[in-house]
Parts: sequence; structure tokens; C-alpha cells
Amino acid sequence: MQIHPSIISADAAYDAREIRQYNRKRRIKSNIPTNPRSRIHPKRGRPRWFDPTLYKERGAIERFFSWIEAFKKIVPRYERYEHSFLGLIHLACAIMIWRVMG
Repeated sequence: MQIHPSIISADAAYDAREIRQYNRKRRIKSNIPTNPRSRIHPKRGRPRWFDPTLYKERGAIERFFSWIEAFKKIVPRYERYEHSFLGLIHLACAIMIWRVMG
């Protein structure tokens, strides 16, 4: 059984009809800001759903992943098992907290 997220937040580069249709078919809300460069003429009618406060929370997740990439061993494609990847994430977080706490 696969578990799908209920909402996906992405940046304006993912503002494409195909992506929104893919998510809609799977009953996933797309929290994607409208990219003005992707349309020649602005779309008429009801504006697409977008929650800016939810979108701001995405920044914390992006910062976490950019921070975690500093640990070169922790790259998901190199880990064979999920539990070993999660263990390395916990270890990296513990090291960073230890560095911050002094």
C-alpha cells in the first residue's frame, strides 16, 4: 500500500499543466505559485489554490536538505537500506547539535 501526501509544495519552476494534472488525478493538492513566465496570456477564471504561509514552511525543509548534503556520506542514492539512511540522518543531526551547543 502506497501512501500519498495530501499537499505538495514546490517552487514556480514546477508550474506546469502536466504536473498539476498528475497530482489532481491522485487527489493531491498542488501548492505551487503561478509562474508568470510560463504563460503568454494570463489564464482567466478562478485563480489556482496557493497558500503562502504553507509555502514558507517549505524553506525550512529546503535548508535542512542543503545542510544535510554537507555530510557527503548522506546521499539517498548511495544507501542500500532505509534504516541505515535514517541512522545516518540521526547521526548528522546529533553532530550538528553538538557543534552548535559547543
